Amino acid sequence: MATGRNHRPATSRSRGIPEATVARLPLYLRALTALSERSVPTVSSEELASAAGVNSAKLRKDFSYLGSYGTRGVGYDVEYLVYQISRELGLTQDWPVVIVGIGNLGAALANYGGFASRGFRVAALIDADPGLSGKPVAGIPVQHTDELEKIIDDNGVSIGVIATPAGAAQQVCDRLVAAGITSILNFAPTVLSVPEGVDVRKVDLSIELQILAFHEQRKAGEEPVSAPEVDTAPPAAPPAVAVTKRPPESGPDGDLPAVMPA
Repeated sequence: MATGRNHRPATSRSRGIPEATVARLPLYLRALTALSERSVPTVSSEELASAAGVNSAKLRKDFSYLGSYGTRGVGYDVEYLVYQISRELGLTQDWPVVIVGIGNLGAALANYGGFASRGFRVAALIDADPGLSGKPVAGIPVQHTDELEKIIDDNGVSIGVIATPAGAAQQVCDRLVAAGITSILNFAPTVLSVPEGVDVRKVDLSIELQILAFHEQRKAGEEPVSAPEVDTAPPAAPPAVAVTKRPPESGPDGDLPAVMPA
């Protein structure tokens, strides 16, 4: 099987697929994989859009970039779409990945079983702590950062995961890029500076939690106050209007009271 460095398919950019569409393809793939595991043969755009959390018009537009339009009255073939999206995302290849920083988060990532099923292989675990060298995590021995460049070259790695403290992240990033890494998934709570041609995706758990806290605060502030007791008494009389009374005047139709607002 080809590795990421040795074989690169046409990218979404060269094929003219918008980045917003690319960002939604993994959502569709996750929903389709769940359907496939339940042996569901076809799915309508409405059902798939609901499972992926988007509207059906956007889904159909996204799929049009892939050249997949479904069949009227039948929907989309689940297995074909799984293959089509997997191929577009490059998941039909073997992508060796290195994880740098094997603290609690890095160890959790190493133990994550979803990598292998989605086309990613953890090729190496790297840490600066000499005490961790040689110790297995998820069955993979941790290697020291002194070996970083050699590890990347030996394994043909093009994707690096940074799970170090913020203070070490940029230095690690620079070494990864210098060693040939062109895609980085950054879990460190800092913004990385990279040259053109290197893609960085940032995952900041604290920021996501802060956004959720904002929405929780808004929801708490918008909670309705307990409903007041229903008053069954007749409504109060409207405020009296000040009037000036004049003696009745006679008109052509008889005596009319001349009561006018003050």
